[in-house]
Amino acid sequence: MTGFDPILLDLDGTVIDSVALIRESHRHAVRTVLGEDWEDERLVANVGRPLIEQMAVFDPARAQELYDVYRVWNHANTSALLLAYEGVEAALRELRDDGRRLAIVTSKSHDAVDLAWGVLPTLRDLFDVVIAAEDTERHKPDAAPLLEALRRLGAAPEGACYVGDAPFDMLAGRAADLTTIAVTWGFFPPHELLSLGPDLVADTPADMLRLCRGEPA
Repeated sequence: MTGFDPILLDLDGTVIDSVALIRESHRHAVRTVLGEDWEDERLVANVGRPLIEQMAVFDPARAQELYDVYRVWNHANTSALLLAYEGVEAALRELRDDGRRLAIVTSKSHDAVDLAWGVLPTLRDLFDVVIAAEDTERHKPDAAPLLEALRRLGAAPEGACYVGDAPFDMLAGRAADLTTIAVTWGFFPPHELLSLGPDLVADTPADMLRLCRGEPA
C-alpha cells in the first residue's frame, strides 16, 4: 500500500467545520467577561491549543472565568453551529476502505469531542483512536499527543502523517517526525500555513485523499 498509514488528523477546522462555533464562542466569552469586541483574527489566533491556554492569552488573570463562560455557550450552541465539511467524510471512508488506520489528535476535551460526534454521528466510527486534551500533559505544538496516538495504534512515526489546518498542527507534526499535510479550508489562511513549510498542502478533501494515498498530482 502506498501513501501513509496511520493517518492522524486534527479535528476542528480539519475534519469538522467548527469555525463559526468556536469563533462565536470566543466572541461571547470576551464580550461577557472582558466587555470587549475583538476582530475575528484575534479571537481565533490560538485555536489548536487547549482552551484554557487560549483564554490565558486573552487575559491571564481571568482565564478560568473566560473558559467557563466559553464552555457553557459553546456546548449550548454546538448543535446549531457545528457543520460538516463537504467531501471530508467521503474521503476518510475511502482511506478506511483502503485499510488505513485513522486517529484524531485534538486539543479539545473529550466531552467536547463527544458533543461533536453527537451532531455528526457518522464520523465517530471512522477513527481507531481519539487523543484529546486530557490524554497528555503536554499539548500541541509539542509532539506528545501525536506520539501518544501512535503508541496506542502500535505504530512508528515512519510512514505516518498528521493532517491539520493550524500552525500548531504543523509544528507538532514536525516535532513528532511525521509528514505534515496542511489543509487550507479551516481556521488559518494558506500563507500562515505555508510559512511553516508543511510537507504537503491540500486545498480540497479530494487533494487530502490523493496525498494520503501517495498518488501523483
